[in-house]
Amino acid sequence: MFPVTSRRHFSFSLYMLRSSSPHNHVLYSSSFLPSFVSSKSSSTKDNLETSSPPMAACIDTCRTGKPQISPRNSSRSHDDESGFRYMNYYRSGYPDRSPINVTQTRTLHTRPLLEDLDRDAEIDDVWAKIRQEAKSDIEREPIVSGYYQASIVSQRSLEAALANTLSVKLSNLNLPSNTLFDLFTGVLEEHPEIVESVKQDLLAVKERDPACISYVHCFLHFKGFLACQAHRIAHELWTQNRKILALLIQNRVSEAFAVDFHPGAKIGTGILLDHATAIVIGETAVVGNNVSILHNVTLGGTGKQCGDRHPKIGDGVLIGAGTCILGNITIGEGAKIGAGSVVLKDVPPRTTAVGNPARLLGGKDNPKKHDKIPGLTMDQTSHISEWSDYVI
Repeated sequence: MFPVTSRRHFSFSLYMLRSSSPHNHVLYSSSFLPSFVSSKSSSTKDNLETSSPPMAACIDTCRTGKPQISPRNSSRSHDDESGFRYMNYYRSGYPDRSPINVTQTRTLHTRPLLEDLDRDAEIDDVWAKIRQEAKSDIEREPIVSGYYQASIVSQRSLEAALANTLSVKLSNLNLPSNTLFDLFTGVLEEHPEIVESVKQDLLAVKERDPACISYVHCFLHFKGFLACQAHRIAHELWTQNRKILALLIQNRVSEAFAVDFHPGAKIGTGILLDHATAIVIGETAVVGNNVSILHNVTLGGTGKQCGDRHPKIGDGVLIGAGTCILGNITIGEGAKIGAGSVVLKDVPPRTTAVGNPARLLGGKDNPKKHDKIPGLTMDQTSHISEWSDYVI
């Protein structure tokens, strides 16, 4: 192995060679490498990619071309004055490293719009991105090395990493993490549709929550995301009539994350639970796709009646903080529920309900409709001026 200084020069040479190539997506062959490197064995080449942090940072960035909104990227030169243009996305971890022809423009300090993203490529690359971000975080903050190595880098798949994270956070003295890990891994490996829902939720948090700085940040630290994934496992056990285990998971999630989902509740994909503290969802509740729910929200019943007794939330709904939606009622697709509302009756699609008791913006007979999907836009205040004479 040659000295650190030589490796840095070699890493920079590779970066400059790739930048000057007319086809940026062409991978390096041995003909581009100095003779003292090309003569090494394949195992030595593998070591060159992983042993040195400076070289790994350079090569990984060249191969993936992934946008990183961070101070170290702001020093790069760009032809487009309006923002950064990133091209030639690669699927990290795939042997052929075939390029995904996606051109994306990002502006500094601006989150990308949903329509600017190739969602299929994003979903496929989530695990590769998590690993890449974990390695980058280790370089910047070595103190997290052991935690990130055990939680992300050493894990063989997204399923294993998720099972490991949940088992550690939900274990206690009487419920060892190894037992939970085996249970969670078995469910996730037998039901790949749950893993796809996990990826959709990761994208939802990254796109809608400005406090989310990376996928790995959400994956390890966002209790709303983790509680939702634990519920997906518990719900699958509930449907298999393994209700004792399902209720055990519900109890541990409630204690660890302060989020209480009955395992019988049905939850869609692309879910954002922002902050998540004190969210309660009852047994017969149904939550659609691309729904955003803030903290201290209750989807509950109105008494001790049995049967179908909880709310049905349509796709694209936004539910503000401190809201109570009670009874077997329907919140229509794309509706918006203002913070602190108490909803006891059906809410039509694409309308806004606010207040206690909740009432429709524009009135019951001719409610005002909106065109955008509030579950995606996260717009919680645009209705205020038209709803009341509230002033400061």
